[in-house]
Amino acid sequence: MSNRLFQGVIHQMKDAIDKTFGVLDESRTIIACSELNRIGETVFGTAPVSTETVVEGGYTFKMLNGNQGPSYTVFVEGNDILAEKYASVLAVSFANIKHFYDEKYDRANFIKNIILDNILPGDIYIKARELYFNSDVQRTVILIRKVEPNDVSVYDVLLNLFPDRAKDFVININETDIALIKETKPSIEPLHIEKLASTIADTITGEFYIHAVIGIGTTVDNLKDLARSFKEAQIALEVGKVFDTEKTIISYKNLGIARLIYQLPTTLCETYLREVFKRGSIESLDQETLFTIQRFFENNLNVSETSRKLFVHRNTLVYRLEKIKKITGLDLREFDHAIVFKIALMVNKYLKSNPVKY
Repeated sequence: MSNRLFQGVIHQMKDAIDKTFGVLDESRTIIACSELNRIGETVFGTAPVSTETVVEGGYTFKMLNGNQGPSYTVFVEGNDILAEKYASVLAVSFANIKHFYDEKYDRANFIKNIILDNILPGDIYIKARELYFNSDVQRTVILIRKVEPNDVSVYDVLLNLFPDRAKDFVININETDIALIKETKPSIEPLHIEKLASTIADTITGEFYIHAVIGIGTTVDNLKDLARSFKEAQIALEVGKVFDTEKTIISYKNLGIARLIYQLPTTLCETYLREVFKRGSIESLDQETLFTIQRFFENNLNVSETSRKLFVHRNTLVYRLEKIKKITGLDLREFDHAIVFKIALMVNKYLKSNPVKY
């Protein structure tokens, strides 16, 4: 990766420097050069150490400082004072560029390893100190999932939306999922994070015509809990796919009883349905009846309000509710029966969805 990084900088500088120049690796092989045909050549001579400049064989050499790992050396054609100045400036430039690149790359991978549980909890804070990573701030995981295939890179779009690489991290999880690890203020409300997610969704959909859904994990105040926030964002998307199919933004905190149902064993759910619908199967209820039940729940079990919203006479609605009572043994006008029936509908929907669990 370093040779590509150096070559990109050399390409931008070669018009300003009227000499042949480039970078050597530890084996004295040219890995980047203003003359492309020289890449791969081996340059023999005395390797510079520390901050010294070496002039040999018609070239000036200067070592890159301040980098861990492999050492690199800048070379500039000529043995005059100008070549020495070029070498000094290039050495500083390349060293800083590589440092910032390595820091960004290492930090992004560090965060990715945390959220994917690929690092031991005891190693997290050791690595954080090595990377000078701020561990004592609040962060929230926002998971963006592309629903339909598209040539547009959502990853690049998010990088442009969140350019502060020191605070926010955009992690490519797979071909459909991208995680945004957003640093948040201690006083921030969940509503503000949902508004941020809504802005992301609007940008992706409005400007790039990409249909995406977004899951939001809970806000955490330490690094090791980022993995939990990431799993919560995944669960939010899966639960939302079952129970809130019309929503684009699903927050883990707002899942309510759906979160509990999602965590139940399927055998327990099947037993519950059999106990609730002793008199008749839930499949015996037609679509019109199910639609009536849904509207009745949405209007807080209010018969008059529901009949008005359905554009039916009050007595017609009462007749339908009596029919449901006859089939299931549950009177939806009674609060306790309504709760049992509501949960049963959600359990049935959950069993039919065959969701993926994390």
